[in-house]
Amino acid sequence: MYPEDCVQSIIQPDDWWISNADRVLCRGALIFAFVPHVDQAPYTFEPSARTEATQHGSATIRVAPLRVNQPLKKAALPVAAMPLHAGEVWAAYRAKRRPCLIVGSGGRLVDQVFTRGMAGHSTAPTVLGAPYYGATRDGSRGGYNPEFVERTRHCEYPQFLWDRLPIAGPEESILRLDHLQPMGAHHKAYRLSEYKLSDDALEVVDELFRLLIWGQIPEDSLIAMYREEIRSTFGI
Repeated sequence: MYPEDCVQSIIQPDDWWISNADRVLCRGALIFAFVPHVDQAPYTFEPSARTEATQHGSATIRVAPLRVNQPLKKAALPVAAMPLHAGEVWAAYRAKRRPCLIVGSGGRLVDQVFTRGMAGHSTAPTVLGAPYYGATRDGSRGGYNPEFVERTRHCEYPQFLWDRLPIAGPEESILRLDHLQPMGAHHKAYRLSEYKLSDDALEVVDELFRLLIWGQIPEDSLIAMYREEIRSTFGI
């Protein structure tokens, strides 16, 4: 399933993706969720006119780019279906359903005794997930430059991890650790697959993440040894 020049070759191929038969939302789980295009500017929308002058439940909406330095102003036309509090705006992002890796399971639940009188979102449980992007150029997607994919397979960039997912879809995928983001733990916010990464595979992900955040990893780490093997074999 895996070529010899990928980091997965350090670990037995059958021990990279393993069964998540219990369908548990845990660290290492492969899920599906809607992920926003974080590299693109979002849009804001506000009511411009009520659908009916005497009705407060619906309105015509004006959509415009949302810029961080724009002054916030109170909505000129209150609509019951679109409440806003001070300092808030309505924001819209393009999003796509993607396979995602759960990197962090979200910590401990907060005891309800501490949440009385607080907004639900203040302590609502989340998980930390990173999305996969299809790397293969197959006519239905742009994919990635093949030379870049090869370099990613060789772990030249700590924010990218090349992989082959055990699900239907593109032959090759790239995990973007620099797109790590909170995801709702509500059952309607995600769909579990039948797979998760093994503990050994998660060790590789953790080392890449450490390299991404702190810029260094121990010389005896799996990634460091793999990179040294790649340099000696390919001269890069």
